Amino acid sequence: MKPTIFITRKLPDELVAPLKEKFTVRMWDSEEVAVTKAVLREEIAQVDALWTMLSDTIDRDMLESAANLKVISNLAVGFNNIDIEAAKEKGIIVTNTPDVLTETTADLAFGLLLATARRFNSAEKDLRQGGWLSWTPMGFTGMDIHGTTLGIIGMGRIGEAVARRAKGFNMHMLYHNRNRKLETEEKYDVEYVELDDLLKQADHVVILVPFTEETKEMIGERELSLMKKTATLISVSRGGIVDEVALYDALKNETIFAAGLDVFETEPIPLRHPLLTLPNITAVPHIGSASVETRRAMMKMNVEAITDVLEGREPKDQVNSLASAR
Repeated sequence: MKPTIFITRKLPDELVAPLKEKFTVRMWDSEEVAVTKAVLREEIAQVDALWTMLSDTIDRDMLESAANLKVISNLAVGFNNIDIEAAKEKGIIVTNTPDVLTETTADLAFGLLLATARRFNSAEKDLRQGGWLSWTPMGFTGMDIHGTTLGIIGMGRIGEAVARRAKGFNMHMLYHNRNRKLETEEKYDVEYVELDDLLKQADHVVILVPFTEETKEMIGERELSLMKKTATLISVSRGGIVDEVALYDALKNETIFAAGLDVFETEPIPLRHPLLTLPNITAVPHIGSASVETRRAMMKMNVEAITDVLEGREPKDQVNSLASAR
């Protein structure tokens, strides 16, 4: 019998076609609505491969149902939605899609920085609602980007890509990372500082660290209080790194100037969430990698990884190397 694959969201037929030529493929029938937990549990008990989205929670309890599962390929660079240790114990390979989304996500991060600092959202809202009645000397004024200090928290591939863009704006750059990166410092003229110093000195702070127990709520009330009142905070990595209650208070009390968020603790963010009531927040729905070219490239990587595993080859971009476990 052919190996069976379950895809947890409806994807373009032409990208799924290579899998259908070789394997039995079942796919959730909606692009907008996530697969139900009941259906996911039923499928995971039967299939050889699972193609997942970041919105799918594949925890230890879910993996207990997996009888024949050999690979989980996640349509994201992050994988905090999957219990990696539990997968490893069951000999299940987990793959992701790094590198291919680096530049696209950096574009979004820098675009969100520009929109937040220059108040694009509130200016556009006022224009559309008839609030723009006349040019005024201080109307719709925001904060400059060029020539200011950028603080990058998390100097991985995306951090370096953001640094390249910042050089074009003649920004002085600071960074904080778990480990110093001397080559990066020299190549992009960035300065390593401790987190508190970065928060105190930066005019704009961009968060690019992965979500882990170590980074959970790493930006809270104390950290926000260290920032300049004129500073902006941009988060495009994962929700939960910024304490949203503390951020709401900081924005409402004007402890910082503004924030731009692509990620949230709960996704989709509830429409009645307090953050969405504030005029000094720019919020977008987790679109860091959302260009047509990048999403298609990510899907092709998933197809290759699934095919490699089911045909007995080691896939690229393994989150957990299980060559000896399978």
